[in-house]
Amino acid sequence: MQVHISPSMRRITISTSPGFLDPLKMKGAARYLSYRCLFWTILSLAFFLPFLFITTALVTLDGVHNCTSLDCFGRKLGPKLSWKRHGSLKSRDKYSALFDNRNDDITDIPDSMEALLDEARHKQYDMPTLLRRMKSMVENNEEKVRAAKLQEALYKHYASSGVPKGLHCLALKLTGEYSSNARARQDLPSPDLAPRLTDPALHHLVVATDNVLAAAVVVSSTIRNAAEPEKIVFHVITDKKTHAAMHAWFALNPQAPAIVEVKGVHQFEWLTRDNVPVLEAMESSQDIKYYYHGDHAAGTNISQYSPTILAAYLQARSPKYISIMNHLRIYLPDLFPELEKVVFLDDDVVVQKDLGALFDLDLHGKVNGAVETCRGDDTWVMSKTFKNYFNFSHPIIASTFDPDKCAWAYGMNVFDLRAWRKADITRVYHYWQKQNLQLNLTLWRLGTLPPALIAFDGNVHPIPEKWHMLGLGYNMKTSLEAVENAAVVHYNGQAKPWLDIAFPQLRRFWSKYVNYSNEFIRQCNILERA
Repeated sequence: MQVHISPSMRRITISTSPGFLDPLKMKGAARYLSYRCLFWTILSLAFFLPFLFITTALVTLDGVHNCTSLDCFGRKLGPKLSWKRHGSLKSRDKYSALFDNRNDDITDIPDSMEALLDEARHKQYDMPTLLRRMKSMVENNEEKVRAAKLQEALYKHYASSGVPKGLHCLALKLTGEYSSNARARQDLPSPDLAPRLTDPALHHLVVATDNVLAAAVVVSSTIRNAAEPEKIVFHVITDKKTHAAMHAWFALNPQAPAIVEVKGVHQFEWLTRDNVPVLEAMESSQDIKYYYHGDHAAGTNISQYSPTILAAYLQARSPKYISIMNHLRIYLPDLFPELEKVVFLDDDVVVQKDLGALFDLDLHGKVNGAVETCRGDDTWVMSKTFKNYFNFSHPIIASTFDPDKCAWAYGMNVFDLRAWRKADITRVYHYWQKQNLQLNLTLWRLGTLPPALIAFDGNVHPIPEKWHMLGLGYNMKTSLEAVENAAVVHYNGQAKPWLDIAFPQLRRFWSKYVNYSNEFIRQCNILERA
């Protein structure tokens, strides 16, 4: 057969051997065949051949020797190009089985990738053995991290439950000063200012605590940032053992022009076990006392918990939840029968803005002005509903409450005491506390907020989130800009600002209100931390 192409490349003549067929003449668009077709063919090969070479090389380097280059290439591209698909699947399943095997008994697991590679070179591991050892190393390191986080949660719980040496020293020295120094025992406030303690035109704030330094920060930060400090009346309530120290501190460190009153729970004659279910439980139930005050790690396999669950479990067993100081807020109408409106502050807050506007706030007939915690920019802190606090597997809870109902926060609350008395909030609180105690704490575990959520249900007026920022005691990623703009910041959680486990970047908002030059603070070696 012969092929003849005309000089103009417009005619192609194909002829067979002589006498077989007449010459076959073809006309075609020769320039497309010679120029464009040739160009695109070369260009396609330029891209395709390197790709084929690289892919084949990678498959070869992976150690797959039981297939041809075309077979391996087809397996990489997809099932339509696989010439030996069954063999490829079998090889793949062999390597998958190495990762799925979780029962290897391998001792002396390397701690790092460098150690593993050194071991592999020394012992000349094949690929299956190397993969198995690598998997064991990763799982071993993950278990070590988990165990460390569990220990961290346990140690944080112990640290947050104790009293730092400096605070203990401060209370002892102030108690001694109360005994020896007449000025530390002077009346608070002076007799001529006593009528202001019940003046409804003034701004009455209440804090209940046995922590002298914490009370000092709450009071000083509120007064320092007040637009009208002369209107402020602080009612500080403490327990009997701390009363002398608390009185001495505020007697020796007057907060003029504001007024500070210090009272001990022992000075309220009606505050007995018959009127306070928590006191009754503490004195009558050994099981409840052990639950909160016993060894929280004894008899508990902490390894069965995740670090987050363990932290919540330990938090629920904090002794503060059966402390009378933590339950006093529910008796505010009885503690201050002549007052009409108060702002209640926890001892782990710092006031950064003027709170005067809260006393002019219209609660629209409600009892409690509070920040709701089911919505907000911080989805970790502000995502709490009833299901976070109650045991909805219990039929009483499940049939009575909505698990998705929005919760609210204690720590900074505006209370209308007149509306409180009309709604009989305290009686409802007592009823549900007794129910929970009789049912061996199966309705809820966590402190004073759950019964308060029930008692104030339908009597809460939401206030803007800017008034009360939560989470500084457990969320180390709290926005510093948001903290600076908040009226009240709350160190709820384990990392209290007076503890060594506090978050350094958040502690400074609290420590700037501590008078580190005070002689008693210096004597107790309470130092300012960076």
